[in-house]
Amino acid sequence: MAIDSGKAAALARQSPRGIRLPGTVLGIGLGGFVDGILLHQILQWHHMLTSTNTDNIGVQYYPANTVHGLQINTIWDGLFHTFTWLAVLVGLGLLYSRVTHSRGRAWTSRVLWGWILVGWGVFNLVEGIIDHHLLGIHHVRSGEYQTWWDIGFLVFGAFLVASGWLLQRTGTPLDITGDAERPATTR
Repeated sequence: MAIDSGKAAALARQSPRGIRLPGTVLGIGLGGFVDGILLHQILQWHHMLTSTNTDNIGVQYYPANTVHGLQINTIWDGLFHTFTWLAVLVGLGLLYSRVTHSRGRAWTSRVLWGWILVGWGVFNLVEGIIDHHLLGIHHVRSGEYQTWWDIGFLVFGAFLVASGWLLQRTGTPLDITGDAERPATTR
């Protein structure tokens, strides 16, 4: 039985074990995969250490146009992908735990996808601030307009967080047990 959004919000505040954390962790991992696969591998705009010639912490320079530089960047890209894979694995484990312990409750996809978008946005914001701005070890796209690319990455991250948060708020729980006395949770 579906419940109205006001009741859903009240129930969500009561439940500490919704899908906010699993969805966010999944989003962090999936957002990292989009970054790594699209920007590092397909477009080859950057790798983890391609801007270390101008970084803020003094890391040795590993240019992507030399064999040694590409080898080191490939190792660091692999470590990055390991982190994103582990985030997806942890997110799936958390989600499975929440769903199997929900005793029949299920969540609409808007809620889960909203939190996944929030996680992707959090990934962009944290990775962008730390790697692009604070450490300076790589930029979205190096060159004359790199600051604009880096700012655009942060703006896109903030947009994802806001969109995901709004999307998950439009989701409503579904209690498939038929037990009207047991509250279904969404958040």
